[in-house]
Amino acid sequence: MDVTTRNNVTVLGRDDGPAVVLAHGFGCDQNLWRLIVPALAERYRVVLFDHIGSGRSDASAWSAERYSTLDGYAEDVLEICSALDLREVVLVGHSVSAMIAVLAANSEPDRFAKLVLLTPSPCYVDDGDYRGGFSRDDVDELLESLDSNYLGWSATMAPVIMGNPDRPELGGELTDSFCRTDPVIARVFARVTFLSDNRADLPKVAVPTLVVQTAQDAIASQEVGRFVHEQIAGSELVTLDATGHCPQLSAPEATAAAILGFVGSP
Repeated sequence: MDVTTRNNVTVLGRDDGPAVVLAHGFGCDQNLWRLIVPALAERYRVVLFDHIGSGRSDASAWSAERYSTLDGYAEDVLEICSALDLREVVLVGHSVSAMIAVLAANSEPDRFAKLVLLTPSPCYVDDGDYRGGFSRDDVDELLESLDSNYLGWSATMAPVIMGNPDRPELGGELTDSFCRTDPVIARVFARVTFLSDNRADLPKVAVPTLVVQTAQDAIASQEVGRFVHEQIAGSELVTLDATGHCPQLSAPEATAAAILGFVGSP
């Protein structure tokens, strides 16, 4: 199957511009980038896609074996870049896709010019002095709830992840996105997302990197963002004056400005 069909690849913006590839997080799809795409498309060739099981991807391409780790998703990113013959790519990864971006860049560093890690976390589970934000019991309980009632879990968790309770339409949009995701695939992806530990991959990053976090994030705290920044040599850290785990929706102008400020003019 052609990868552009499999992952519902969309290309916008300047045909002659440098490529910016946007990789969405768990339970999301490429539509959640829509508020920052116009600013990026003025200068760049913007490549959007859906992870398998999300959005309009071809769910028949999913296999438990390939997607039992984040490596399968990183391979998809590399296949998309290869199919479109993209070089000097700016890869923007949101949430779990920040670690997918790290894995892709570590696998083929010559293909990427820069990484932008938006609200990243390399490990959600507390471990000794490391504070990922959740105990293992917390994560197990979260996954058990998701397994037993995915739609109910989505309605409860999406507003927490989004934050901004004064703007309930944002939490509602994320809830709807979660509910559109194939529940069988979502269960496996959630387990991979919340139980992966990519801390050891961070020092291997050799691509110029920007870490973007928000002032308040229930999923990836500022402490986690600083950890990512400290582990990637030469990286930059920006803390947006924003709330929640999805600033491309809650603070799109600030998010776009941070990305453009780091990427620079083509």
